[in-house]
Amino acid sequence: MEKEQTISPGQLSILFFVFMTGSSIINVPGPLVSRAGNGAWLSLLIAGAIGAGLLACMLYIYRKYPELSYVAYSRKLVGPFFTYIFGIMAVFFLHYMQSAIVLDAGLFMVTSMLRETPLYVFNLLLFMVAALTARAGIEVMVRMFTLIIALVILCTIVVLLLAIPLYHPDYLLPMLPKGIKPVLHGVYTASGFPYMEAIVFAMLLPYVRADQRKKTGKYMFLSLGLNIILLCISILCAIMTLGPLTGDTMYSLFALARLIEFQEIIQRIESVIGMSLIADSYMKAAIALYILNAFLCELFSIKDRTILILPLALIGFLNSLLIFNSTTEWSTFVSVIHPVWNFVSFTLPLLILTLMAAIRKQK
Repeated sequence: MEKEQTISPGQLSILFFVFMTGSSIINVPGPLVSRAGNGAWLSLLIAGAIGAGLLACMLYIYRKYPELSYVAYSRKLVGPFFTYIFGIMAVFFLHYMQSAIVLDAGLFMVTSMLRETPLYVFNLLLFMVAALTARAGIEVMVRMFTLIIALVILCTIVVLLLAIPLYHPDYLLPMLPKGIKPVLHGVYTASGFPYMEAIVFAMLLPYVRADQRKKTGKYMFLSLGLNIILLCISILCAIMTLGPLTGDTMYSLFALARLIEFQEIIQRIESVIGMSLIADSYMKAAIALYILNAFLCELFSIKDRTILILPLALIGFLNSLLIFNSTTEWSTFVSVIHPVWNFVSFTLPLLILTLMAAIRKQK
């Protein structure tokens, strides 16, 4: 643990909000509506409740072992053998996650904005900047990301407000034309991305200053609540604008922004959403890379906390060019395989550790 780098609960909640909202505000609405229909917002609320439950488990262990990270208290609760099993599963998932975050931004650029530019150009640039940011440390990241996420959210809100003349509230009905099954399908998708991913922040909780730890839970739940509200609003606005076409649109907010016109003054503002996605993906990739590096350093007792960041970024860049051959294959993997892999790598180990912590408390 880098004791010289500490942050406040508010700063940790900002990182948490960046990580949870990040690319999800652009990517979640379209695919979620394609599975849950007009009940997508209900799926998101249920998935958010699942995320709140997992966050409660994470904070419960944190209150018992405030000085220890996920790897450290795993050794204490289940022993070194299972810690290595849990840790290796987490490392593989985090490695895939950082590649997937950058790949998502690259696919967006080559399919929506700069179609003649090779994919590796975007991926390489994003990984380079994310690696340099992760090397700078958690304090630098939170100071930089506070301004960036504020600008991103402001731009998103402005786009949604400018689209008010395009809204048709009647598109929201019927809410459950095919029953509850599509909503449950949406819960499966939304719980895997982004809410089960919140568990990775168990590695960052010990960075909170010791004299301010009591406020950590309140700020984390506040960030989660803001994330759920913002995503629900984005889904509702996309449905009211695009109607039945929302589910067929991969980047629904980008498509919504393309429809906005205010006489001849405000036109073609979809580039604002495009830049927001790039900024979101950069911030989330930097956080994922930082947590992946922390996992490996604690799992294998590596003292130099910066030596692995650049190699991990290089491997992630190469992996982002090889893991998927098309946008369809990528979206199918995220909606089908990603939730299962996330559950096995993080959710199931967290539930086991929470149970062991409760048993230890009773004894």
